[in-house]
Amino acid sequence: MSQVPAAARALRVLRFLASQPDPVALDRIARTCELPRSTAYHLVNTMIDEGFVVHLEDERRYGLGVAAFEVGSGFARQEPLQRIARRPLAALVDETGYGGHLAVLHGRDVLYVLEERAPGRPPLVTDVGVRLPSHLTASGRAILMALPASQVRALYPDRSAFADRRGTGPTSLSALRTLLSEARQRGYAVEDGDVSEGLASVAAPVLDHNGHPVAAVAVTFPTGEAPDAAAVAVRTTAGSLSRRLGG
Repeated sequence: MSQVPAAARALRVLRFLASQPDPVALDRIARTCELPRSTAYHLVNTMIDEGFVVHLEDERRYGLGVAAFEVGSGFARQEPLQRIARRPLAALVDETGYGGHLAVLHGRDVLYVLEERAPGRPPLVTDVGVRLPSHLTASGRAILMALPASQVRALYPDRSAFADRRGTGPTSLSALRTLLSEARQRGYAVEDGDVSEGLASVAAPVLDHNGHPVAAVAVTFPTGEAPDAAAVAVRTTAGSLSRRLGG
């Protein structure tokens, strides 16, 4: 038995919420996690205060908050994921001839944690340690398209959440949802000129054992070059990494 019952209960709730495709009602949290309803209520409200849970009042449901994704991104930024991805990313760059990178979600930004430059290609802005707005990048859109709609809404509650870089890209939740819906239908996300003029990218999500996106794999190429072959290679690489993570 845990010597810190409250911590064990909180982690049990987090693990349960992370396994669900959509936010859930309090009664279901209490029942599944074997908690008294009053205990579950106070527990999730404390977790809301800390940013690990969000309460969707209109639906009377609870889902993971931004802080939970930051913890997940923290794991993804550590060496295990980079070590797993290094060789597949290098192989992807060799296959496509384009620069490739691995990015993770950090709040509303993506953080680039691994980059592989293609010989003869100019350097990109997506160097290791660089952060860019998720909604403007292919990598960010690839991660967002794999998140539940409620989590995307929590990340982008109003227009002020949509940072601007070049005067392009979505500026509202409805516009972002349209982009993400198109990306899901294709199976990969795209970006053309929203980050750097004359450059486009394609990206696909890397999923963990719960089906949640922990990272995205992408390649960047000059605007106008056909992305189809690159998209197939990116999806194959992301799928391989997902399987390594149990996804």
